[in-house]
Amino acid sequence: MTIQNIAVAYTAVATAENGRDGRVASDDGKLDVVVNPPKEMGGSGAGTNPEQLFAAGYSACFQGALGVVARQEKADISGSTVTAAVSIGKTEAGGFGLEVAITATIPNVDKATAQALIEKAHQVCPYSNATRGNIKVELAVA
Repeated sequence: MTIQNIAVAYTAVATAENGRDGRVASDDGKLDVVVNPPKEMGGSGAGTNPEQLFAAGYSACFQGALGVVARQEKADISGSTVTAAVSIGKTEAGGFGLEVAITATIPNVDKATAQALIEKAHQVCPYSNATRGNIKVELAVA
């Protein structure tokens, strides 16, 4: 596998304390959250968790990629939403893995156009490019 060379436009920096049962903060102070394992995984569920943070980032990034594609295709995506559902579970090898389901609602285009737009956005989105071939990502139009 080769590592893609990119012209870096921005670098986000965050530091975690106590892993999944502690705190995560960005270096600029804009993000500072308590993280706890969800109740489904034996935790308190009191704070957010890495899967929620990943889902938030992926859905926002995918929505941005959808906007790029929509402008290129001259499609009206006003009022659209993107939901990312991130699942965690044990792998066959004994570790843990993730799966993602992306669902887009695009009210101003027909379902075939919406599907084509999300397929193209999946090729543009940095999160999709980072996960491609590593985890299962399903795309759907609501």
